[in-house]
Amino acid sequence: MPDPTALPELPLLTTSDVRELLGLTGVRPTKMLGQNFVTDPGTVRRIVRTAGVQPGEVVVEVGPGLGSLTLGLLEAGARVVAVEIDPVLAERLPTTIDNRAAEAATRLRVVQADAMLVDDVTFEGESPTRLVANLPYNVAVPVLLTMLERFESIEEILVMVQAEVADRIAAVPGTKIYGIPSAKAAWYAAATGAGKVARTIFWPTPNVDSSLVRLVRRDPPVAGAGVGREAVFAVVDAAFAQRRKTLRAALAGWAGSPQAAEAALRGAGIDPARRGETLTIGEFAAIAAARP
Repeated sequence: MPDPTALPELPLLTTSDVRELLGLTGVRPTKMLGQNFVTDPGTVRRIVRTAGVQPGEVVVEVGPGLGSLTLGLLEAGARVVAVEIDPVLAERLPTTIDNRAAEAATRLRVVQADAMLVDDVTFEGESPTRLVANLPYNVAVPVLLTMLERFESIEEILVMVQAEVADRIAAVPGTKIYGIPSAKAAWYAAATGAGKVARTIFWPTPNVDSSLVRLVRRDPPVAGAGVGREAVFAVVDAAFAQRRKTLRAALAGWAGSPQAAEAALRGAGIDPARRGETLTIGEFAAIAAARP
């Protein structure tokens, strides 16, 4: 028997729908904005299920484009705040939702803004608890870090990004791909891979594969009095600027001299001969706190 509490399916976008909407808007997908539109309803529903979207919760979506994922989020019963940098796409999105899912249109708020600058992603005064998005490859990491920093109400994130970027975000210390994105994301959240996505579900088809990555917010590591995110991130940046060097050498500029770097490292209980790629975000915080 069908579930009487199940929400009705909405007509999600297919390849022909995407092409038709692009024709109506006159938009030509650009590499600069990373505009590759999802055309497979099955993939959209998989993303929404994997994200764990619940009816009634406020979800922020960055880069909704033509509305492929937006429709999937609305189908799940979410109230969606869609942040779109392209003014033409931002203007068109409410019309698309109204035409295809009029009953869900009241659960959509479109904000025409750069996600790196937006300061209000509330829905009727309520803050979002989740971010779900297909992020442009060229800005995925800075957008993620900005949203985590600026909107503390966001408890969980599921984003589709370039596979290499997803791997770097979820990388753990001691691996070759562990770096600045991995360490800085770990300040805010625990990151894990959540599955691959075929490039064939996009139009135009990109030249790279995509993956899903999940981030679950957690408390940042305890450093020391007056030592916050900026101080810790400065250590991260310095350590990875010369990742092949020992921490004593790599942190010399940050500390003022190799001797001062060694003193900070030993004060944090860390061997100066280690390299940045071996440190947890907690150890980076300890170094920042031990700076002379």
